[in-house]
Amino acid sequence: MVDFAEHRKALLCNDAQSIADYESAMGEATKAVAAWLQNDKMYTGGSIKELRSAIAFNPSKEGLGVHKALERMVELFLNKSLKVHHPHSLAHLHCPTMVTSQIAEVLINATNQSMDSWDQSPAGSLMEVQLIDWLRQKVGYGAGQAGVFTSGGTQSNLMGVLLARDACISKNWKDENGNPWSVQRDGIPADAMRNVKVICSENAHFSVQKNMAMMGMGFQSVVTVPVNENAQMDADALEKTMAHLQAEGKIVACVVATAGTTDAGAIDPLKKIREITNKYSAWMHIDAAWGGALILSNDYRSMLDGIELSDSVTLDFHKHYFQTISCGAFLLKDEANYRFMHYEAEYLNSAYDEEHGVPNLVSKSLQTTRRFDALKLWMTVESLGEELYGSVIDHGVDLTRDVAAYINATEGLEMLVDPQFASVLFRVVPVGYPVELLDTLNQNVADELFARGEANIGVTKVGNVQSLKMTTLSPVATLENVQSLLNLVLAEADRIKDAIADGTYTPAID
Repeated sequence: MVDFAEHRKALLCNDAQSIADYESAMGEATKAVAAWLQNDKMYTGGSIKELRSAIAFNPSKEGLGVHKALERMVELFLNKSLKVHHPHSLAHLHCPTMVTSQIAEVLINATNQSMDSWDQSPAGSLMEVQLIDWLRQKVGYGAGQAGVFTSGGTQSNLMGVLLARDACISKNWKDENGNPWSVQRDGIPADAMRNVKVICSENAHFSVQKNMAMMGMGFQSVVTVPVNENAQMDADALEKTMAHLQAEGKIVACVVATAGTTDAGAIDPLKKIREITNKYSAWMHIDAAWGGALILSNDYRSMLDGIELSDSVTLDFHKHYFQTISCGAFLLKDEANYRFMHYEAEYLNSAYDEEHGVPNLVSKSLQTTRRFDALKLWMTVESLGEELYGSVIDHGVDLTRDVAAYINATEGLEMLVDPQFASVLFRVVPVGYPVELLDTLNQNVADELFARGEANIGVTKVGNVQSLKMTTLSPVATLENVQSLLNLVLAEADRIKDAIADGTYTPAID
């Protein structure tokens, strides 16, 4: 026999007991988070070996109940989680989060609105449309509704190259009736598979290749061009590449420019790239997943000059906008280009509804069921105001420049790329240390500091050189915080360098 009382206890319902249970459990959860925040250690989970031995999934038939399950999650997950707000957590584009974003998450989760039809999220649908309009104007596209919130940069980039490819094929291929080819209806023509190309820089996000592979075009469809000494796309190399491809009978559907590369934070020469793509009638998509935060900058907005000239753009708010994951957006300059993915389902977005002005967001998205993540950005913008939001964003850029100056002046440290946005690429170079061991030393310095919970710094490559990386986007990190972190880096390098040199060192990751 069904015990509805127990069912209701497990759900968020409107009876008095359910509300009381919700308030109690949520109160316990927020107290647990508050206690976790009071621990000054950046990370307490230990090495991957230690963590793996501590984590086990052991469900029972009887269940633990909410309170004991929460206690277990605090011990198993919360207390072993990285503190992204910590000033020594600077490895990735992994940001501290706005309190407004955390509050909005409570409202999003409690209401469980889905953005795939207006009648599943009445207010949310209208709010998202307004926020897209505001973002379009900030980018320089002008007013309009062509755009949608996404899970993040990879999905937004997928939409850019997908629409660019389908627009290209529609323009250059005809079906058996002499009409523009529809990839949505008829698939990809065989010769288009071989001849349609997408270009990006060698420093572009891996999602360009990943997305083209998922679209059935394969890695072969992506042509990379070199970068200059500042890690930006080489515009001369781009023009030569496009001319070469044209001479070979290839068609460039899209050039993906990057505004804020993952490692160097480099912003490609947007205006020059637009000039070149116009010459060859190619779509220009800008991956501004990171650098797009500068549309709100008080001091550095000019770094994005030319973004308004693009055909589409990726924005990602769970990076330098400090929103909780996930929260991104795709903006499309010309709404007519949405025709390449338009779809109607009577049970979601009928033609009748559209004729009467009902928002059709599902046809603008690759997702069907989708969270109302736009609420997080809406609430943050309204709470902070544009000026304070801009200041929070600008701090990371300012800090980067100060950190670079400090590294250049410090013995034993070396800058590898001049900083641009909010990223610092550097390495440890002890005086007299064998050059062939520097890569191993730098890799293990990062691993050691993370395993002990002292710091999280990134590890990447600059050319063939092993590099350490700090993503200095945190609004609460100071130069003194970073100096303290760099002192830890130098001390750790000094501690392990001899053991590495004589072959007695055991890596922390093992």
